[in-house]
Amino acid sequence: MGKITGFMEHNRVVESYDAVEKRLKNYKEFTIPLEEKELKNQGARCMDCGIPFCHSGCPLGNLIPDFNDNVYRGNWEKAAKILHSTNNFPEFTGRLCPAPCEQACVLGINEDPVSIENIEKNIVETAFQKGWIKAQKPASRTGKTIAVVGSGPSGLAAAQQLNRAGHSVTVFERDNKIGGLLRYGIPDFKLEKQIIDRRIAILKEEGILFKTNTNVGVDISVESLRRDFDALLLCGGAAARRSLPIKGADLNGVVQAMDFLKLNNEYVDGLHPFEEIISAQDKNVVVIGGGDTGSDCIGTSNRHGAKSVTNFEILSKPTQGRPAHQPWPFWPMKLKSSSSHEEGVERYWSISTKEFIGDEKGNLTGLVTCEVEWIIKEGQRPELKELPGTEKTWPCELALLALGFTGPGTSIVDDLQLETDFRTNVKASTKNFKTNVEGVFAAGDIRRGQSLIVWAISEGRQAAHHIDAFLMGSSDLPLKDDNDLPRV
Repeated sequence: MGKITGFMEHNRVVESYDAVEKRLKNYKEFTIPLEEKELKNQGARCMDCGIPFCHSGCPLGNLIPDFNDNVYRGNWEKAAKILHSTNNFPEFTGRLCPAPCEQACVLGINEDPVSIENIEKNIVETAFQKGWIKAQKPASRTGKTIAVVGSGPSGLAAAQQLNRAGHSVTVFERDNKIGGLLRYGIPDFKLEKQIIDRRIAILKEEGILFKTNTNVGVDISVESLRRDFDALLLCGGAAARRSLPIKGADLNGVVQAMDFLKLNNEYVDGLHPFEEIISAQDKNVVVIGGGDTGSDCIGTSNRHGAKSVTNFEILSKPTQGRPAHQPWPFWPMKLKSSSSHEEGVERYWSISTKEFIGDEKGNLTGLVTCEVEWIIKEGQRPELKELPGTEKTWPCELALLALGFTGPGTSIVDDLQLETDFRTNVKASTKNFKTNVEGVFAAGDIRRGQSLIVWAISEGRQAAHHIDAFLMGSSDLPLKDDNDLPRV
């Protein structure tokens, strides 16, 4: 695949960024695309490696060597068809996926891996520009109806697959626009919302119905959905946010990250004036949590004009390279620095927040931390130990809690009396994605817990196969067994 000697002739190259001072003035995407010649060179780096371990690294099973080879040869339309055969929305994954495929790339054993994610993004953008991506309406309808709750990546992927099988699909979304966390959790500087709207227009043309401002369990009962539809698929995501139960957690200025990000996305969309959102302007901001959500808070705070931005992570600082106990081709927990980190932030690891401090009016003015260390004993869970004499007080007027999610956080679980696992996720096996309630299925974060966009799309596609088989006795929709995939 690619050019036999390409990996020896070309170094890894990815898109560059606009200068920090330029991109902080707006919320637009700021990547600078590569020229077509360079993209072909990057496709040429894909080795004829015999066993493409990138397949096992990708939850969708993308045919990576195949589309890389076609990019190298200039066959962009064929590359787009190959890419869409396994991935409904490469324009999303090409921007947002952490690319576990690249960590599994054979070339990555001792060289920089192939720039798979960037190639993927350019394939789909070329396809949109050339007009190759068009609505695919089913030739006939089965007469079966399906309700999909949640319009994030898992719900949208399932809806498109089921619609292509000829079923009539209605997607219910509690917010006023379609997209779930893609719409309101991801800042525009990582995913401009016209990218979502462009794809939604195609889904509507294909015949999928969308009902927004409809909170299932509140505005409409789950009982009515079960009565009016032949199958129900829950794709509501993981919405229950982790809190920080320490003194002062109720002070004004201690804010959940997703509240902060959603209001800002609505402001960018023109739904609120800046004065009505949670602003970081001229404030000392502390982001607690070192994941992608924390990174998004950092980038947003800098665009607000924060006085300072500090990031705390309770875990130890990861290594720069692949840890010895996480060998190739598995996903390595190594140090990750995003474009938002490059825009300005002080990062601290092995630090725990002990108390929030406020004034007499109940406003946050600071917080107290201590340093910690993790005690690792073989066969036991890691133990967290505070280091005496390391307490420190930090000025802070806005603390953003980016601590992740713990479960669905929706009344649907109780209304349907759904079984949950020990993490409070809806219990449904990947063998068929069925819940304990007949005709009710679950996929995405609501089932597996907080995870990646690529896993959400994968689960939506797989659930669609099993729902189609449930309704029709068998299914021709593609199915990928994820039992042997490395967990990310």
